[in-house]
Amino acid sequence: MAIRVLVADDHRLMREGTAALIGADERIEVVGLARDGGEAVALAERRRPDVVLLDLNMPGVGGLEACAKLREDDGPEVLMLTVSDEEPDLYAALRVGAAGYLTKDMPPADLIEAVLAVARGEPRIAPAMATRMLSEPDPLEALSARERDVLGLIAEGLRNREIAERLGISPRTAESHRAKVMSKLGLRREADLVRFALRHGILPLEREAAPLSPAG
Repeated sequence: MAIRVLVADDHRLMREGTAALIGADERIEVVGLARDGGEAVALAERRRPDVVLLDLNMPGVGGLEACAKLREDDGPEVLMLTVSDEEPDLYAALRVGAAGYLTKDMPPADLIEAVLAVARGEPRIAPAMATRMLSEPDPLEALSARERDVLGLIAEGLRNREIAERLGISPRTAESHRAKVMSKLGLRREADLVRFALRHGILPLEREAAPLSPAG
């Protein structure tokens, strides 16, 4: 039985070209084309694909938000296909449930094999990015569990006193944790810290504890 695939990309040429490419393989059946993440989620409910190929950056509902929705209740596997080869985007995609992350400059044959692999439950990551992941440690690994908690609350926009109340610690301790986080990550400005947290998919504590819901 052919693998049922839905393709979502806001560029018509890319969307239709990808569909034609993978659809030419007898092992794959393209069951729908979507112009954004919202349309992809709606189509997936009706067409029941095995795999959804998602662009990362789309107007309206983007790839990350759509992926989170698609993966609710054991939905279809999601394979990101994007121009971005930035590790934070990769980590964010994996965090919301993507089974694979590929860049659009990959060979066509590799894309087909990746779709088939993801349908079998085998993760696929762009080779160059996988190599970097192995050679370059995740910067978040330098943080303690408490420091990650603090980073999540900073991303939520909380100040030291609010962080202290949320975590049951003193404001001075919260300030110390914030300083250590910035030092370990090599960041100097508050804005850089918030940007880092958001790009790495760090979620506030109360959202971590609940079932994952789509995030903008």
